[in-house]
Amino acid sequence: MSDDVAPEPGIRGLSAERTKAFVDAVVAIAMTLLILPLMESVGESAGHDHTTWEWLVDQRDQLQSFLISFVLIAMFWMLHHRLFVSVQRITPGLMWITVAWMLTIVWMPVVTALTGQVADDALQKVLYIGTLVVTSAILLVTRVYLARHPDLHRASRDDLRLGMSIDVSMIVLFLVALAVALVLPAVGYLGLFVMFLTGTVQKLTARILR
Repeated sequence: MSDDVAPEPGIRGLSAERTKAFVDAVVAIAMTLLILPLMESVGESAGHDHTTWEWLVDQRDQLQSFLISFVLIAMFWMLHHRLFVSVQRITPGLMWITVAWMLTIVWMPVVTALTGQVADDALQKVLYIGTLVVTSAILLVTRVYLARHPDLHRASRDDLRLGMSIDVSMIVLFLVALAVALVLPAVGYLGLFVMFLTGTVQKLTARILR
C-alpha cells in the first residue's frame, strides 16, 4: 500500500513525514533569522570604529531579545516535536492548523527585531507576548484536534491531556507576563520569567482537566 494512501477505509490523510520535515525546516530558518539584526549591527559598528564593548552596550536590548526569542522558539519546537512524533497521518484540517502554527513562528523574528530596535511601547509588548499566546493556543488546538481524530496518531488520551495542561498553563502565564509588562513598563519583558512557574500551574491545570 502506498504511504500516501489512508491505511483504513473511510480515513482520509497523507503520511505525516513530509509535514514533520517541513515544520523542522521552517523552525530552523526562523531561529536563524533571529541573528540577522545583530549581524547587520556588527557591520555598522565596524563602520563607526566602535569597540567590541561599545557594540555589546549598544546592542544589549537586541541581544536580550535574541536570546529570549531563541529559547522560546526552541521550547515551542520541542513541544511540537514531541507531539508530532506520534502523528502518522495528516488531514487538510490538521495541515492548516500546523500552517497557522508555523505562521506564528516565522513572525517571531519580526517582533524580536521590533523589541530590540524600535522604541518601547505598549503595542510592541502586545505584539511580542501576544504572539507567544497565539502560538501556545494553536498548539492546544492541535491537541484537541488530535484527541477528536484518534485514527491519525498513536498518542494516548493521557499524553494529550498532559500536553493540553501544559499549553493552557503557558497561555495563562504568557497573559500574566503581558499584564505585568503593560502595568509595570520598567519590568518589561523580564515578566516572561513567570514562565518558570509553568510546572506549578500545569499541575493545577491537569487536575482541572481530569
